[in-house]
Amino acid sequence: MTTNARGRGLRFVAVGIANTAIDFGTLAALTVAGMAPLAANIVSTSVALAFSFVANRTFTFRSSGHPGRQLALFLVVTLAGLWGLQSLVILGVTSALGGSGVPEYLVLAAAKVAATVASLTWNYMLYARVVFRDAVER
Repeated sequence: MTTNARGRGLRFVAVGIANTAIDFGTLAALTVAGMAPLAANIVSTSVALAFSFVANRTFTFRSSGHPGRQLALFLVVTLAGLWGLQSLVILGVTSALGGSGVPEYLVLAAAKVAATVASLTWNYMLYARVVFRDAVER
């Protein structure tokens, strides 16, 4: 792994941590202010998604490509990872471990951890190779 790729990976992790803090913080602030939890979650995840795009584009990958095209690709990649890949991994893990005697909440927790690792890997690889490839090719 090159120094540039290692730095990009560390920046991706930093953005992910900040993104998660923004999501949780916004959700907490909105619900404390009286917003219904589901509505607050839609707002908080939208704010976090917007932050993630801008931070990954400018900080992680330092891209100068067309932002409209990149945003469309970013949304496709991210949502496919969240809704598609994570769902498949959760289904696979819960099917494999269900009925094994492991408590259901632990099976679901293990499935969600595996799904999160899979989607983070998916996101990083496709952000680098598809969404922000102009920055990686430089």
